[in-house]
This record gives sequence, structure tokens and C-alpha cells, in this order.
Amino acid sequence: MSEPDNPKTAQHLKAACKERYARQILLPQIGSKGQQALGKSSVLIAGAGGLGSISSLYLAAAGVGHIIIADHDHVEESNLNRQLLHSETSLGIEKVKSAANRLQELNSSIKITPVQKKLNAKNIDLLVKKIDIIVDACDNYKTRQILNRASIRHDIPFIFGGVQGFNGMVSCFIPGRTPCFECIVKPPKNKIDKGIIGAVAGITASIQTMETIKLLLNIGSRADRLENRLLKISGLDMKIKSISLEPDPDCRVCKHINCK
Repeated sequence: MSEPDNPKTAQHLKAACKERYARQILLPQIGSKGQQALGKSSVLIAGAGGLGSISSLYLAAAGVGHIIIADHDHVEESNLNRQLLHSETSLGIEKVKSAANRLQELNSSIKITPVQKKLNAKNIDLLVKKIDIIVDACDNYKTRQILNRASIRHDIPFIFGGVQGFNGMVSCFIPGRTPCFECIVKPPKNKIDKGIIGAVAGITASIQTMETIKLLLNIGSRADRLENRLLKISGLDMKIKSISLEPDPDCRVCKHINCK
């Protein structure tokens, strides 16, 4: 978060930020130092859809200093049951433009970088430079593979989130400490049903955001975070399962990494 040149303006901004984040600064796990750390953090959100809507809103509200949000699509009416960054007035415009406008309205003191691109193996390395965490808000396996491999190459945590129907999944993949995404999630054999209730994206993305903040501030132990665990959420019967994860010894992507 850059400081303005005028000292009086800087003082006013500091006071305003203290008031904005007062309730989370009260938490001993965050405090003033933690809030400052959030302000210096950078996060890439890969996707401005259902998951990206909620994770970006909560990360912006929490005061993460720089949010890069990437998506190549435009807002369609069928998005509006779950993609709460957008509205009817956004129909037809780029999702990242709609997202950036809404996030800047929510918190004008942070930096939002919209990236109107389809993520691929050629552009991902530039996007992850100088970021602290990758938040997965994708809807396809291929893009998640790209994010996973960039995570490993650049030693950046990757917060996975997946949704379908009434169900959601979340895990934290951290190079050198956990299995990678491709150890755990294999390519789908059949065409995936794209039906979804919006609230499951909200639940899943909220958990992703919580894990992102905990990692940015190093809150709790590894056991307290979703490291080496996959959280499965069933919205229909409201059951949540935590499944222990082990690296795949045959994984061609991360087998060279010593998972401790």
C-alpha cells in the first residue's frame, strides 16, 4: 500500500485504515503488525467467477494490499446466481473490469490489478512474480494444472477450491510441505456437470480466504491449517469431512520435492 506524499493526508489515511480494520486488529493473532503485513501482501486470484467473487471481496475487505485478479471472460446473465462481484449493470463487460470496479469501491486504499487474459503456460510466470499466494478460482482442470506447476516452480502456496452442485472442496498445497494438486486431483474422466447452487461457492471461497489470511500471517500450526488435508463440504446434508493427504510417489510434477 503506497503512502501519499502529503503528511497530513498520510496521517488521515493511517487513521482511516485503523478504523476500517479495527475489529480484526483487536484479534491477538492479527493486531497492528498483522494488519500491516496484510497491507504489504500480494495475492493472485485466478478467476473472477463464483469463487473469485467471494475470495476477492473478503481479501479486499481484510486489507490485502495488492490483489491481481485474472479472467478472460465477460459477464453473462447465467453468472449472476453465484458471481456476486457482478450485477445486471455489468452484463457484457469484462469480468475483471467489473471486479476491479467493485473491489475498488469496497476498498480504495488497496491496489487492484485486473488481467484480461486466459491463463496459460506462457503468461503465468510473469503474473506470479512478487506475489505471496495463488488463490484458485478456476472452473477447469487444465488451468489448475498451470497454477499448480507455477506454484512449484516459484515456491508459492496454492489455495485450491473446487465446487460442483451442492458440494465444495478446499486444500492448501505448499511446495516442500504438502502433496501438490496433481498428486491428489486427477483429470476428470467424464464431462463435469456444471450445475451449481451459488451458496456452495460462497462457503468454499470463504474457507479459501480464511486459509489465505492464516498463511499470509502465519497464524496457527500446520495442523491448524489445511496443509496435508482436503476439506470436503456437502451442502445437502451439511456434513464436512477432513481427509488426510499423502504425496503421490509417482507424481511427475512434484516428486523431486522433499515434502516434510
